[in-house]
Amino acid sequence: MSKFMVAGFVQLESIVKVEELPLPFKQFDSVPEMINSGIGGAGLNEAMALKWLGNEVDFMSMVAKNMSRRQILAYLVTNGVDLRIDYILPMLDGMPTSVILYSKGKKQTFEDVKDIRTVEYDIDLFERQIQDKDMVVMSNCNFCRPLIGLARKYNKPIACNVRSMRAEKIANKEDFLSAANILYISDDDLECDAYECIDECKQKYDPEIIIMGIGAKGVILYTKADNSVLEYKPVKTNEIVNTIGAGNALFSSFIHYYVKTGDAKEAIKNALLFASYKIGFVGTSNGFMTEEQIEHWKQLIWHRR
Repeated sequence: MSKFMVAGFVQLESIVKVEELPLPFKQFDSVPEMINSGIGGAGLNEAMALKWLGNEVDFMSMVAKNMSRRQILAYLVTNGVDLRIDYILPMLDGMPTSVILYSKGKKQTFEDVKDIRTVEYDIDLFERQIQDKDMVVMSNCNFCRPLIGLARKYNKPIACNVRSMRAEKIANKEDFLSAANILYISDDDLECDAYECIDECKQKYDPEIIIMGIGAKGVILYTKADNSVLEYKPVKTNEIVNTIGAGNALFSSFIHYYVKTGDAKEAIKNALLFASYKIGFVGTSNGFMTEEQIEHWKQLIWHRR
């Protein structure tokens, strides 16, 4: 069992299944099972996944001052995750919220993060909790920035989910990119070829590992140790229902296995299994597999005689 600190967003989310995107105008539409509402956010999703896989996890985040922590706890209990909420601080004037429309593999996201970009987290709490951790997992949120210096101070590796590498967004995340030992990037809005992006990142930021999610085509893994760039095809465990949250699931499960074994190539196979099962569920923070289930699917897919 490994010890992780996860710092990132928790938000209210509504996931809406629509017939097509772009969405044609309708004044009113009433469809059963069209809208799934819950609690999510990249940080919470990653913390839940790591906890589901048997790790000790401190999840550091912020919610609205009027947000009931009992609501978050009830959501975790409903999803079978025993995650402490002590470090989810009620400090925001409003609750970060997102609405995600999806149809046939396409999605459109509307996000309102309220005042989380300007509110600072309790740095003393960060420092107290980081000291016994095996790894720090963070999103490139403003309130996570103090963790970069603390991770250096206490010699803790950093795994960072930066997702987008669009040019206009890179300037605000250079410090995260430079500090990360492990980078997760999605090809959702890349402006260049995925392999070109990986090459640029490894030359400029020198991470140990880059994971590039390439959607339905699978994932590309760069490892500095042997200077390899390998593409892995997706695997199938579940019928695809919704791919929202698949990247968070893949990133979390990779980190879990990499910290446990030190084997990046085996970790990415396990992560592909974990993510393939997750996309059989609606909602970004449910549909996780246990280690035992992952081992079962590995035997079926890669070790069948």
